[in-house]
Amino acid sequence: MGQILVGTCSWTDSALLASGWYPPGRRDAEGRLRHYAERFPVVEVDATYYALPSVRNSLLWVDRTPEGFRFDVKAFSLLTGHPTRSKALPSDLRDAFARRGRPGQGDDDPGLLDEVWRRFSEAVLPLRDAGRLGTLLFQLPPWFAPGATAEVLLDRCRKRTEGWPVAVEFRHPAWWQEDRCVATSALLRDLGLASVSVDVAPNLPLSLPPVTEVTAAGPAVVRFHGRNAAWGSGTKEERFRHTYTDGELTEWLPRLTEMSRRAEQLHVLFNNCCGDAAVRAAESMERLLAGAS
Repeated sequence: MGQILVGTCSWTDSALLASGWYPPGRRDAEGRLRHYAERFPVVEVDATYYALPSVRNSLLWVDRTPEGFRFDVKAFSLLTGHPTRSKALPSDLRDAFARRGRPGQGDDDPGLLDEVWRRFSEAVLPLRDAGRLGTLLFQLPPWFAPGATAEVLLDRCRKRTEGWPVAVEFRHPAWWQEDRCVATSALLRDLGLASVSVDVAPNLPLSLPPVTEVTAAGPAVVRFHGRNAAWGSGTKEERFRHTYTDGELTEWLPRLTEMSRRAEQLHVLFNNCCGDAAVRAAESMERLLAGAS
């Protein structure tokens, strides 16, 4: 059975910083990460979605965390077909960025994406070399629907990231509809990409079912986004405002146990980043898993 690591999708979210969860004397950048890493064994790096990471930060993160700690690093927005600000790119890449094709539609500039990936992976390399990297999370946009174009883009992603652990989160519901689920799982297995399972509010236009496929070696990932009815339509604060009850978390215990039997390691991450709701949910999940073992 694989080890289950529980944590949150950020340790620097502004709502968490304002909640008072970090004690006095540990509210600077170094103190926050050291405090977090004393309480949880895994965290998702969200900032790398908005801007390319740096080698310096990766080295600092290694220095401030213990052996066995894992960082799941979110892929930069341009690599996943999301809208990206020109200023988020290094100045020498902005001309190529302005000339690119439609993001996520199969006609992006592959040379630009290759270079962005090269810089992204070089910056994250210290985490991998130190044994701190869990996986690279490619969260795909809601308009990334199943089809031939999507499969070509996924194959390009696989080739570009060869040798790195990659987990893919689909947000278009069609990927995991009952009549498509087997084909989606087979596609990810063929590409060697891990499937990300999610918990979201049910019965909404963009809701995804709690599919728990394990499709690749390396860490499997479950992300708890909260069950707010504004998921997929409201502001960021509205989408993620949710306090998980023990009953809602308990629903997942048999699923997590079964996934851990099939995965080398299972990362359970809470993304309901409103105040300290994510860290409290992670603490509750750790307690429930310990009681079920």
